[in-house]
Amino acid sequence: MRWGRSPRWRPSAQRQRGHTVFGFRSHPRPRLVADRVYLRYPLLSDWRAWAELRDASRAFLTPWEPTWPPDALERNAFRRRLRRQYLEIEQDRGYPFFIFDLADNRLLGGVSLSNVRRGVTQAGTVGYWIGAEHACQGYMTEAVCAIVGFAFSGLKLHRVDAICIPDNRPSRRLLERLGFEEEGRVRGALKINGAWRDHVSYAILRDDPASPVPRPRPVEAAAARQRV
Repeated sequence: MRWGRSPRWRPSAQRQRGHTVFGFRSHPRPRLVADRVYLRYPLLSDWRAWAELRDASRAFLTPWEPTWPPDALERNAFRRRLRRQYLEIEQDRGYPFFIFDLADNRLLGGVSLSNVRRGVTQAGTVGYWIGAEHACQGYMTEAVCAIVGFAFSGLKLHRVDAICIPDNRPSRRLLERLGFEEEGRVRGALKINGAWRDHVSYAILRDDPASPVPRPRPVEAAAARQRV
């Protein structure tokens, strides 16, 4: 596979000493930029675009996700979600990003690095979703490539893993194109759309020689974890 320019990141202009988000200390907010998309942390002001995209994509997304609660798309639920996510950033446990079209700033979907484990593990789990109208256009390939590069060069992780339902062929092909290796089946791994489902486990290592994932320069990197 041929790749365009490597993803890169830069801090948001919103980084200010003493500024807090949901009561948590501010961090430099990495902005990951690829050929056609850029990634940044979600903000409360994204709620309406997020809710509209998720609602329009409900039938497309629900077969692959946990059952949506009744208030899933409401503003207060979105606010609670952001509070949890910013706490995870504060604790170096997770890094959520929204995906935007570089040309017109449209919200396309989301990608996250969660369950970050330090110590002797140095690993994280990538997950992602995309709006129905934006699927199968290569946007998610760029986004996952960017966040994996960020995990390796920015957060200095050794391993990134992912799991997906066996019959989710588009998701499996995406991971395989990016150099993730299939590692086996995890029985009853997650309750998806009301039923416990087996998942296929994939992983990629920072030093995998066959990996096509570009390694962006660690410009602002610990960027994600440095306190101000």
